[in-house]
Amino acid sequence: MPPTPVYIICSPRPLVGKTLLARLLSEFLLLKNGTVAAFDINLKEPSLLDYLPKITETAEVDNTFGKMALMDRLIVNDGIAKVIDLGFHAFDEFFKMSDEIGFMKEAARRGVSPIVLFVADTDRASARGYPMLQEQIPPTALVTIDNEHVVRGELPPAMADGRVVRIAALPVFLKTYIDRLNFSFTEYLRNEKDSSTELHQWIRKNYFSFRELELSLILQRS
Repeated sequence: MPPTPVYIICSPRPLVGKTLLARLLSEFLLLKNGTVAAFDINLKEPSLLDYLPKITETAEVDNTFGKMALMDRLIVNDGIAKVIDLGFHAFDEFFKMSDEIGFMKEAARRGVSPIVLFVADTDRASARGYPMLQEQIPPTALVTIDNEHVVRGELPPAMADGRVVRIAALPVFLKTYIDRLNFSFTEYLRNEKDSSTELHQWIRKNYFSFRELELSLILQRS
């Protein structure tokens, strides 16, 4: 059995598109694999649980029981990809816990492959958080997400060195459209016959980026 991927979508900053990315990735994995397990660690609504309630459960990292319950789910090599929408408020605590229990090494020992998707920004919290991740996470498992709606211009040099996945900015009216709780990216692809529309192309490009990321990680571990 190939390693079970665990995608940890994170940033020490709010409003950088973490939940949007978690929605996109979860829908891609559901389309590709037929199953995915998503975990919502957020304070504010709407959150991933509101968008994808059938595949998402809430998780906590602010108490010992919550931490252990989450880690018990993430450390299982069951072939079901996991997606964690890690709220900014839990960023420090999650990676402190991860470091203390040796999560990365234990995951590798059990055939689980964590991938940290760090949503870049140019603020001080991000500039501090990224080097902390570099100390904990192997370069092959740390991916910078360049959300063009957030970083308008070049990425900070330190964040541009490794693997980068870019999410193009959408016009405001399309952003409002996809922010509806009942919107599904996959259903849009299936139902919109005109594949030349901007949103159709945007979704396909992001799904393709996720597929390329998956393939590169498989090759790195083979």
